[in-house]
Amino acid sequence: MTSSELWTRATADRYDTEETEASSAAVLGPTLAFLAELAGDGRALEFAIGTGRVGVPLRERGVQVVGIELSEHMAAVLRRKIDESTLPVTIGDMATTVVPGEFTLVYLVYNTITNLLTQDEQVECFRNAARHLEPGGRFVIELGVPPLRFLPPGQVAVPFDVSERHLGFDTFDLVEQILVSHHFTREGDDGRYRRDSSRHRYAWPAELDLMARIAGLELERRVADWDGAPFSQDSAKHISVWRKPT
Repeated sequence: MTSSELWTRATADRYDTEETEASSAAVLGPTLAFLAELAGDGRALEFAIGTGRVGVPLRERGVQVVGIELSEHMAAVLRRKIDESTLPVTIGDMATTVVPGEFTLVYLVYNTITNLLTQDEQVECFRNAARHLEPGGRFVIELGVPPLRFLPPGQVAVPFDVSERHLGFDTFDLVEQILVSHHFTREGDDGRYRRDSSRHRYAWPAELDLMARIAGLELERRVADWDGAPFSQDSAKHISVWRKPT
């Protein structure tokens, strides 16, 4: 067990409903195309596959997908969509769990590496990816750039969503590189809000590159989104691709 906070049954059951936009064809299309191209004719391993938001449609595109997932509740939701023989999932943490065989692609999307709350565990995640890759294979991470430039002196909170049914903001511990993501979600029309929070360890692109070097991987490409826009100092997130040398 790593330091990742375990997703509950209630969270898993409502996850797909709350991530409808992220699961839309408009959002997923470029993601699936990017990953399918890197996987080629080989197999893909998704760390923290969750309810299969990405893994299931990628499998439907013809890529052989295998998953690792810490939460049995999240994996149970995935299993309602696709059977074990078509998309195998191993329950375990993404930093140490090993599955059989080699892969042309290992990928970790949607900021999920931040679920590992220590630098050591994030390094082990890179090592685990390298362990599963065949020579020439790629490790892909999708991760937001820490929005610390929005913090004026003395402020520790940054809003990321202010909409009719949801209020979200992050608070930062700048010493430990820990952010807490706070969510207030409106339930029904009677004015009630559900409050949730989760802890994450944020990391800069350069720090991830060093983790990759420790794991024996080399940076091949970094872009600002799944469509391949150039990464710049104003980019809110990055898609990074590291390659295992042949």
